[in-house]
Amino acid sequence: MKLVTYHAVEELPETADALFAEADKQSMFLSRPWLENLTQTGLRDGETALFACVVDQDSVLAILPLMTRGGDTWYALKHRYTSLYSLLLTDENRQAILDYLVQGLVASGLDAFLFEPVCENDVGLGALRASMESAGFTCHQSFRFYNWVHSVRGQSYREYMASRPARLRNTIERKKRKLQREQGYEIRLLSGDEVPPAMPHYHAVYSASWKANEQYSDFLDGMVTAFSKSGWSRLAVLSIKGKPAAAQLWLVKHGRASIFRLAYDETWRHYSVGSILTAYLMEQVMDTEQVEEIDFLTGNEAYKQDWMSERRERWALSCVKRQQPIRRFELLSGGIRRVFRRG
Repeated sequence: MKLVTYHAVEELPETADALFAEADKQSMFLSRPWLENLTQTGLRDGETALFACVVDQDSVLAILPLMTRGGDTWYALKHRYTSLYSLLLTDENRQAILDYLVQGLVASGLDAFLFEPVCENDVGLGALRASMESAGFTCHQSFRFYNWVHSVRGQSYREYMASRPARLRNTIERKKRKLQREQGYEIRLLSGDEVPPAMPHYHAVYSASWKANEQYSDFLDGMVTAFSKSGWSRLAVLSIKGKPAAAQLWLVKHGRASIFRLAYDETWRHYSVGSILTAYLMEQVMDTEQVEEIDFLTGNEAYKQDWMSERRERWALSCVKRQQPIRRFELLSGGIRRVFRRG
């Protein structure tokens, strides 16, 4: 085994595909399309991506996606929209592989790492932490944000709505009738390759919303293009008199629906067009696509609690080098230096 580093996902050997195939079942934020787009459109000036990989002959056994901002600290390769981070790791001989990974990082002479946002009980990162502490790092976890989800457990949309607060149910039904009676409306759902050409509708709604201008439009459009190739993207647009009034971008894959971006035109706020569109998509992913989980991603906003049933936590794991690492890693680091190279 050896440690090899790369600066782009496209540089990784083909054998990395097996790790990506398993990782995107865990989270879209660990998928090849997400990481490729992030390195191409999501890095700020001064940031450089680095994929630290453990390779055995032609097989990639572990991938730790990192980025540098100068100095001695390596950060998780993440974007503002990233809701979960982890490493990609094969199922066999995990501790030995992680020991090699950490030995290579020690040999590189870096002093600090910050991995975020992570699941508190991530088994792979827990094993990485153990290896790093053995190598002379002091590691600490700190809270970052909440993540609201709903486990469907075979519910139909009708059963799901029956379990929601009466206030939410009544508001949606009342506002749907009022909107239809007073204005008329239609909802269009686009998926896969239909989504990228329709993104101007999303951007138009976002520009008319209460939010600031979309700071990451290039990243967002690149992400939609990348995910649409695999059929992940869903864009729902609610229009009133032919003009988009609300738009939502969801990502659906491996039994999980992730609610990625929401926006509505302030002009139509009194009709609760955002809630009407959310309800429409909830029915779509439950009854038609039959997902197992719906994920509201980052944030603890009160409205998310009306739609979701479980609150998870996301944390940061920081690891800082102590002055005297344990002897066994000192003895092995010389060999790692000889194989440490850039791909």
